This record gives sequence, structure tokens and C-alpha cells, in this order.
Amino acid sequence: MEKLVTFEKQDGFATVKINNPPLNVLGSKVVEQLHDVFTTIASDPDIIVVILTGAGDRAFMAGADIKEFPEKLGGNMKSGSIKTHETLNLIASLHKPTIAMLNGITLGGGCELALTCDFRIAEEHVQIGLPEIKLGIFPGGGGTQRLPRLIGKTKAKELMFTGDPLTAQEAKEIGLVSTVVPKGKGMEEAGKLAKRIARHSLDALAMIKQAVDEGMEKPIANAIQLESDLFQEVFQTKGAKEGVQAFLEKRTPQFNR
Repeated sequence: MEKLVTFEKQDGFATVKINNPPLNVLGSKVVEQLHDVFTTIASDPDIIVVILTGAGDRAFMAGADIKEFPEKLGGNMKSGSIKTHETLNLIASLHKPTIAMLNGITLGGGCELALTCDFRIAEEHVQIGLPEIKLGIFPGGGGTQRLPRLIGKTKAKELMFTGDPLTAQEAKEIGLVSTVVPKGKGMEEAGKLAKRIARHSLDALAMIKQAVDEGMEKPIANAIQLESDLFQEVFQTKGAKEGVQAFLEKRTPQFNR
């Protein structure tokens, strides 16, 4: 099978690249290969952080592969939708920090893929949005759920009801992306962030992610209980023992080794 999704490792982080020219669309083969790659990454102890990006400088991902749509019109979309959700949910629930490096058009399924990541770094030429309404459909890859949780219900509805994209700077202003950098500088910025995070304990990073992501969906009392349970758990890890010992010995801790 043609490799449309690849990854390489360095300095404690992996860079996953989607290479489905010309615009890296989210076809069924890309969905399948993303699932395989992130399953491998999930079990690799040498990978602490993941950067996800698209090949080239035109598109992170321009959306779903619309050429696959005609055969689905009037038919059963659910089986394909379930497979897509399985992959996107796998990425969203990965117990490692994830960074989407947006290096061009990020529309539809591309935006939904980016929403599964913990951070979104955008190069200044990026256009991001959910234009599905212009095809007479709506975002079916988690966009109606993840976007409102990130930027609020009203703004999310505006973006989905109009289908109009945002510039990178506009996306930053509403919290859709965290950082905007000049064209061609995205990987440098993502790499710097990945290295800063990857030096820390994976156990602690995973528990922070779990506490935040699961806690946001719970009443505050239940969320605090979750935090308390995880706080108890983190003190049993090798990372906590190494961190405390390194502090007492006035040295730099060596986590994940």
C-alpha cells in the first residue's frame, strides 16, 4: 500500500506527516494509515510528544476526499463515519501531548483533525474553518462537538453556519490556534515546543492531559475527585521518584529513561 502517512522520531518526539498530494485530503486510506501510525506511537516509550503536519506548504489538510462522496449519497454513511471517528478519537485520547502544525489550508476534515490535538501552531498563510455547509452537509468528524468546547458555542455556530474560513491571526484571536508564525517557520516552532515538553515525565504529562480532558466534562466536584485520584497515582511513578530525588540532589532529572 502506498505510504500516505509516515513518521520519524528524534529528541523524544515523533513527527507524523500526511503526504496525499496535492492537498493532503482525508481519504479512507489516510484515515486507515493515521490509525496505524498513532497505534504504533501510543506503545512506543521513546515517543513523549507528537507533531502532526502535512507535506508541502499548500495544505495541512484541505478536508475530506470529496471524490469519495458521490457513491455515498443516499446510502449508508455510518460505517465510514465510525471508522473516521475511531481514528480521530484515538488521536484525541492519545496519552501523549500532541501538536498540530498547520502549514496551509486547514478546512473541513483537516480542521477536525487539528481539533484532536492539544496545540495548534499555524503558519501565517493558513486558512482554517469548517465549510461543509456549502456542500449542503455539516461537519461529521467531531467538528460540531470539539469546536464549541474549544471556542464557545456561539462562535462555533457562526463558523459552521457560514462556512467561511478564518485567517491564522483571526483563529488565534478566538483561541482556535495558540501560535502564529511566518510561513516556513512552523516546524521550527513546533519542534521547540515538543522538546520543552518531552524533557518531562510522560506519566505526569499523561495524567495532566487526562485530568484536564476528562475533568472538563464533569461537574467540578467530580473533576476535583479525578484530580485527587490522579495525584495519588502520580506519586507512585518512577518519574515522581526521579524528580524529587533530582531536586534534593540539585541535579537535572532524567525522566523516561
